[in-house]
Amino acid sequence: MKDSFKHKGMRNQLAQIVADKGITDEKVLDGIRNIPRHLFMDSSFEAHAYQDKAFPIAADQTISQPYTVAFQTQLLEIKSGDTILEIGTGSGYQTAMLLELGAKVYSIERQKELFKRTSLFLPKLGYRPKKLIFGDGYKGLPEQAPFDGIVVTAGAPFVPKPLLGQLKIGGKLVIPVGEKAQIMTLFIRTSEKEFTKKEFGEFRFVPMLEDKN
Repeated sequence: MKDSFKHKGMRNQLAQIVADKGITDEKVLDGIRNIPRHLFMDSSFEAHAYQDKAFPIAADQTISQPYTVAFQTQLLEIKSGDTILEIGTGSGYQTAMLLELGAKVYSIERQKELFKRTSLFLPKLGYRPKKLIFGDGYKGLPEQAPFDGIVVTAGAPFVPKPLLGQLKIGGKLVIPVGEKAQIMTLFIRTSEKEFTKKEFGEFRFVPMLEDKN
């Protein structure tokens, strides 16, 4: 669990790469500078940790590309103290980013192996979500709703209605929608029954799966 000056220097370079691609939220860029991404990956990939690429992790999942994590986080426009639901804890890298921005984070993971690993790992780095849940992300987390923001970190073939229903008025859902490639989509709840929708181009994610595994 070593984090060296060399790693920090590589993170500064990565933050610059992400900024050059259009990320302007300084808090998000600080998150990239602060989070030791190499510790979230298998040590055999450590040399690649600060490239702007996705990499495989356990259970046939991936740790998302830093730019993608930054892009989704920036769309949420998080204020310190906001309550955020994350669908797909995965490695915990996106979870750490949300916590860096001062959010209260609830995160759902459906892969038992990843859930167990990340539940133990995040607190070791000092990242403490409100709750990590082993469950089905399609159902959201009604007992903690409504949320200021919901972020889905896997490709959803459709937009799950429960997630829209669990947003506060003014709350945002950031979700990649589509089968083979996904369109990054932002929904903002404008009233009890109304939402605005904006699309932000094509991204690639592992598929969002129903039920627990």
